[in-house]
Amino acid sequence: MRTLAAIFVVLLIWSAGLLAFAARADRSTPAADPAPADGIVALTGASGERIDAGLRLLEDGKAKRLLISGVGRHVTRAQLQAVTGADEGIFDCCVDLGFQAENTLGNGRETAQWARTNDYRTLILVTADYHMPRARLELRSAMPEATIIPYPVATSELKVGDWWKTGSSAERMILEYSKYLAVLARETLLDLSPRPAHAVRQG
Repeated sequence: MRTLAAIFVVLLIWSAGLLAFAARADRSTPAADPAPADGIVALTGASGERIDAGLRLLEDGKAKRLLISGVGRHVTRAQLQAVTGADEGIFDCCVDLGFQAENTLGNGRETAQWARTNDYRTLILVTADYHMPRARLELRSAMPEATIIPYPVATSELKVGDWWKTGSSAERMILEYSKYLAVLARETLLDLSPRPAHAVRQG
């Protein structure tokens, strides 16, 4: 009985966390106008809404450059510029494409390398509303020295406020919440783990 009670409590806590996670995503859009930053990073996804939002911020003068992280290796600059309809001059001068990232962990590493190369300390992060919590964790882990300004984008194919009404939306939200918990647990364990002791200097 105690084991069943413990399982029930864990499921109750997990379910409450899921509801809070979804509600947080729902409240996050429309995003507030972000403060100017050194750079913008837009993470690719199932739709082009994130890239479009990043380009709009760049065109509005919110940062010096834009990194589009996680671009498919078969995609060319010309194709991406044509699909987005971005101003060609701004796209050619101020947009960088990242082809290495294959997941959110990779997005964090790719962004950190780009930001350090350009000596950027403040970044506007553009990604989907439901994806923002995990993306922020990964970027903070990869570059703790930077300030991350979230700019979540509502996902047209996922009604965050009604995510439980369809199987595909529920599956996506539950999967994202589970991934977020896994990253949060990883970062918590890393914070708690003892750091290597410094070598003792010989007199």
